[in-house]
Amino acid sequence: MKNHYTYRVTWSAEDNEHLGLCAEFPSLSWLAQEPLDALVGIQKVVEGVVADMIASGEKPPQALADRNYSGEFKVRIPPSQHRRLVLEAAEQRVSLNRLVSARLAA
Repeated sequence: MKNHYTYRVTWSAEDNEHLGLCAEFPSLSWLAQEPLDALVGIQKVVEGVVADMIASGEKPPQALADRNYSGEFKVRIPPSQHRRLVLEAAEQRVSLNRLVSARLAA
């Protein structure tokens, strides 16, 4: 099975080391002095967890990169905020979707 999971390495001031993380497995991490070691470490941990899951009949999570996205999601906001956004979109002569999309991209 090809590993397409989403990895990130960041600095942990608390631990004074680099921290390797995997978005699909938020409870897993790996600390190392060097960033590359943190990345390799978290990849090995995830590889082991996935192997254990498969061996026990569990289905590992699908990689974020392998998922299909529609480009749509629903957000609940207070009616007064909805009204203000619709008014702003009308004043700018753009759709509400275009206004909100531009704000999210900023």
